[in-house]
Amino acid sequence: MVDMTEPGRLDEPSEAQAALAALTARYETDRLRWQLAVSAGGVGSFDWDLTTGRLDWDDQLLEIFGVSREEFGSTIEAFQALVHPDDVPRVQEALGAAIENASSYVAEYRAVRGDGTIRWVKARGLVLAGPDGRAVRLLGAAYDTTTEHDAEARVDRVLETMPGAFFLLDDEWRFSYVNSATQQLLGMPRDELLGAVMWDLFPKAAGTEFAENYRGAAADGKPRAFEAYSPTLRRWFEALAWPGPDGLSVYLDDVTARHAAQEEARAAHELAQASSRRLALLAAVSDDLSSTLETEEAVRRLAGHIVPAFGTWCLVTMSEDHRQLRDIAAWHHDPALRETVTTYASLRINALSADSYLFRALRTGEPVIVPDATESIGRVLTGSARDVLRELAPRTAYAVPMRARERTVGAITLFLDEDNPDLAPEDVTLLVQLADRAGMALDNARLYQGQRDIAVGLQRSLLAAPAQPDDLDVVVRYVAAAEAAQVGGDWYDAFVQPCGHTVVAIGDVMGHDTPAAAAMSQLRTLLRGIAHTSDGAPAKVLSDLDSATSALRIDAMATAVLMRLEQSDEQRAQGTTTLRWTNAGHPPPVLIAADGTVSLLESRPYELVLGLDPTTTRTDHTLEVPRGSTVVLYTDGLVERRGENLRASIDGLLAAVRDALPLAEPPAGSVSLLDVERLVDELLERLTPGGAPDDDVALLVVHLKPQT
Repeated sequence: MVDMTEPGRLDEPSEAQAALAALTARYETDRLRWQLAVSAGGVGSFDWDLTTGRLDWDDQLLEIFGVSREEFGSTIEAFQALVHPDDVPRVQEALGAAIENASSYVAEYRAVRGDGTIRWVKARGLVLAGPDGRAVRLLGAAYDTTTEHDAEARVDRVLETMPGAFFLLDDEWRFSYVNSATQQLLGMPRDELLGAVMWDLFPKAAGTEFAENYRGAAADGKPRAFEAYSPTLRRWFEALAWPGPDGLSVYLDDVTARHAAQEEARAAHELAQASSRRLALLAAVSDDLSSTLETEEAVRRLAGHIVPAFGTWCLVTMSEDHRQLRDIAAWHHDPALRETVTTYASLRINALSADSYLFRALRTGEPVIVPDATESIGRVLTGSARDVLRELAPRTAYAVPMRARERTVGAITLFLDEDNPDLAPEDVTLLVQLADRAGMALDNARLYQGQRDIAVGLQRSLLAAPAQPDDLDVVVRYVAAAEAAQVGGDWYDAFVQPCGHTVVAIGDVMGHDTPAAAAMSQLRTLLRGIAHTSDGAPAKVLSDLDSATSALRIDAMATAVLMRLEQSDEQRAQGTTTLRWTNAGHPPPVLIAADGTVSLLESRPYELVLGLDPTTTRTDHTLEVPRGSTVVLYTDGLVERRGENLRASIDGLLAAVRDALPLAEPPAGSVSLLDVERLVDELLERLTPGGAPDDDVALLVVHLKPQT
């Protein structure tokens, strides 16, 4: 390492000294011009004469370090005294290398200002060499990067709370960020990981699916989602890798337990070669049932697996609230008889007596075998169900209860015709195992659906019904995410200010959990209160909301659009209304003009989300529109798709609106120009196929009805 405390000395003849003086004079004009340029951009400059040891700082750099020119000693020692002690060796090393090689200098370090506060500073410079090639001067610039580090710290706090491992690899495959879960997973402290090349630390990963997908994502710029086994960690992971400007971001979720269950099923298959086909079916059914949390879909898949592997046809029964029974799946191997089986399923439960085979299996939790099934079951059936059963003519029936958590949740009834022999004892055992697994999977699906319904109900209870002024049609929808049974931060609102203006709002608190929902409720309530008491315009209301959340220490970030519908007496006579809105980092609303033209209400310049800076300036935007126009406000769950550019997704929303308009014509005699309920339903159907979006969706549509 070069000693920075001693300036260099030149012992060459006077000719060299003269050449050096000429070189210095030549650079002086360029240096002054450069200092003026960097100072104008809030960047400070420095000039270190390595022959005399004098270090000159301009006023901007002195301001960054918080010292006066009189306090600064104009030496390298004075500079080092202002650098955080922990960062001095790193800065010395960077300076030494630049001087030794007469090359560029780059360093980022903490500066201890004169008032004791700490700021982050980033410096860049270039070493100038004399005629003999030795370094004689270092010119450079530095600027304050504290704000960038504060933003990174907020992101780090979010990433640290993630349950899975998250890390960032730069373009040279070096770890540039790791969260706590990554340290725990890899068994290495953060200091050893940061800056290290992944392939050097984990050479066994070089030929795995991880390497193939990581390198593929970095090469083509497209995200990768995959499952793979890590020979180094001896664990299975579900991995997401997506490239970005800072490198490759990777998220790993440990799914070893799930794979262990699958391996257990496969091992059982290998140990029982005699029933290999049935064991493979058992594993397939388990995987298939675990891949969905929709009860009806899970049961439909179950019936399709049982037939024809075990018998001719089957019925799957589930208890409703553990009291009432209902056949919810029916399947026959012969397509011509499937409608007949469905008819029998609709009649059977009410036609069976309380002491029949099905109720006996449900009460005891044990399988019940019914030989001579057509006659035996026919005797305990009433009405037309007996005639349908005789048409199906089963020879033997097996009623196998489905159990979960020490209770019976339903039953599988398997029927065999004359062409199917009775099941062997091992086949019955296998059917019982399948029923047990199916019972657990179906009960999980039902529990999930119940939790999801509770979450949705709670979410909607936090969102009061919107105001419905006589001259407006206001329609709202909230759709919960398919993969989350919890409340979230999406919200909508519509209310009337004391001055008579109608205010509509849409917002999304970052996060998808109970704290996000609580923050959402607080923000929504504060916004309502501020807007009501102040009668303020949207920009003023959001500015006051930012200030209030900061003062009340509500730790939440949120996007939002707040819009006010204003109309003067003159505008009412002309049939127009002014839209006044402000946008805090939220997707832009969609405007449907009275003539059917569809466009975006974009806000430039883009403004910060709520919760970042209470002093940020908010701007109102206005547009006068004719009555009959419609505004669509939405949260990002309606348009964002994994791997798809947001702008392309918003273009897709505009196309969906245009396609839905012809289907949303109002009924005859309506005072509206649009059937808003139909429009909203059409948009949700087109943009959330199956009603199961990846993220929560809040949607608010307001139609300005023509006024008489």
